[in-house]
Amino acid sequence: MSETKSRPTTVRLQNIIQGFGRSAALMSAVELGVFTVIAGGAVTIEAVARSVDIHPVNAERLLVMLTAMELVHVDDGGKFSNADDVARFLVAGQASYAGPWMLFNKPQWNDWGLLTDHLRVKDLRIMGPIDDFSVDDARAYHQATYSIGMGAGRRFVKQVDLSGRKMILDLGGGSGAYCINAAKAHPEIRAVVFDLPPVAQVATEFIAEDGVSDRVTAVGGNFTSDDFPAGADVVIMASNLPMYGPDMIAHVVAKAFQALQPGGEMHLIGETLDDDRAGPIGPAYWGLGQAISETMGVAHSEADCVGYFEKAGFADIAAIPFIPGTLTRIYGRKAD
Repeated sequence: MSETKSRPTTVRLQNIIQGFGRSAALMSAVELGVFTVIAGGAVTIEAVARSVDIHPVNAERLLVMLTAMELVHVDDGGKFSNADDVARFLVAGQASYAGPWMLFNKPQWNDWGLLTDHLRVKDLRIMGPIDDFSVDDARAYHQATYSIGMGAGRRFVKQVDLSGRKMILDLGGGSGAYCINAAKAHPEIRAVVFDLPPVAQVATEFIAEDGVSDRVTAVGGNFTSDDFPAGADVVIMASNLPMYGPDMIAHVVAKAFQALQPGGEMHLIGETLDDDRAGPIGPAYWGLGQAISETMGVAHSEADCVGYFEKAGFADIAAIPFIPGTLTRIYGRKAD
């Protein structure tokens, strides 16, 4: 062994194995409201313990872990403050609060512990548990994703010039966040959220709450198998990319191409791997998570997605960072 090369240790492997403890610490901090009380002035161990009603010893344990994770900072006087991203997204009462999104996957906690069993399953489905959603399931699901979805919708209408467009079709649009934001930014636009019937019922509630029911509607259907509503000159498919395998994504993109008006455009927004398929970790995580749902879904690369658009017949195809390191927007235009 080279004298300049150190012997490997187990530290990196241990840190990965113990990662579930990091997840648990963050989830508990959100559930207890630790970041919220720190923002409100409870900046010592004792004050946090009183404010969230836990034993001071447990408050110390949790705050030490949160500090080690760089979620909070502590000064020489023992006073805590929230990290910048925590202050923006994990303080309850703010418009940008994303606490429900942080807890979104907690119901899968036990299943991740059984990942090996799930990986041994060979009878995989096209669609996972969402195919069996009740209205109550859909409401709980999209209440958790609504805040983060609205943020993504606002980002979309800032990034994409929709002027002159007449109708948006959002495939698997969930709460309707993209359509809601597009309608608010462009009074001339109509939009349709096309999702499973229980989800469409819940989307109708969100649309009404946001005051755009006169121009945004939700239609129940399965975009993998049902005909699309007609008339769209913009098609969006966002944040459901890893839920489906390559053949199905290619099929849906081809259906979108056929449904679009001449000169229309499609935006596929999803968690994409780099073309060498070596990361980032986020898309890899979402792809592996489909083993829990026992579906055919996988992580797709940017090159994969560009290929789906090319095969469908789109022109001017581009892969554009949407949220760098997390989401990519694949764009294509249907010729006039």
